[in-house]
Amino acid sequence: MKLEKSPGYPEAVRAVEYIRDRWPARPRVGVVLGTGLRDVLHGLGDAQEIPFTSLPGFARPSVAGHGGALHVGFRGDVPVAVLAGRLHLYEGYGAAEVAFPVRVLALAGIRCLVATCAAGGISPRAAPGSLMLFRDHLNLQGTNPLAGPHDPRWGERFVDMSEAYDPGLRRHTLKAARTLRLKCFEGVYASLLGPAYETPAEIRALRTMGAGAVGMSTAPEVVAARQMGVRVLALAVITNRAAGLSRDPLSHEDVLRTGQAASRNLTRLLNTVMPALGQTDRS
Repeated sequence: MKLEKSPGYPEAVRAVEYIRDRWPARPRVGVVLGTGLRDVLHGLGDAQEIPFTSLPGFARPSVAGHGGALHVGFRGDVPVAVLAGRLHLYEGYGAAEVAFPVRVLALAGIRCLVATCAAGGISPRAAPGSLMLFRDHLNLQGTNPLAGPHDPRWGERFVDMSEAYDPGLRRHTLKAARTLRLKCFEGVYASLLGPAYETPAEIRALRTMGAGAVGMSTAPEVVAARQMGVRVLALAVITNRAAGLSRDPLSHEDVLRTGQAASRNLTRLLNTVMPALGQTDRS
């Protein structure tokens, strides 16, 4: 196994100091925005934008739909830090590099991470425009942010992932979705390397494994957050039916377009549950 050189704890401390020099509030909720989901930034009060290029240890995403900036502000009374731009393994980054921005937010004080993404629908309930709340995930990316030399300042070497996605937060979010009359269901997310979309045969195999949706992200950030004791809620916007389940060819442009349209519902849902997320403690 190749041991990658990635930003470490000292870089994370410097990044936290840089953020606090520009925004003294201590964030309680961190949000990772998936492809085309920038609408979630709307309504962020007293907001400031910090480019990734200004933050020690941060790399800049190269994928359309991922801007590359940290937005800090308030959602109601809750101080929030939003990562508008995600790194992916298929861009050539290592798993620890992909997870580094979330580790910085954990050091900065977040108690809850909301990970969002765009995904292809496998479950019969996963229609384009619907939301899938992660019950669990299948990490099929072939790597893990905890692999390599261990720094105990991040947390334990061996991390329990039995309840990676917090049951209490999931129950609260499902209840809020029903109140808002949103199409939202629970399912298992399959995280693959990409950037090629999956083949129909791969989708059939994933369906047999219990996957409800498939994408190319999220697992590294979730593992890192759980190592640092941060509770996790994750939501996928279903942008298309997965390969072999629709006659339409898959394209990144369609993913962006559907994601942008569906992100309005995601924003409504997050606005509703944010007060509860801001009150959560680490576990």
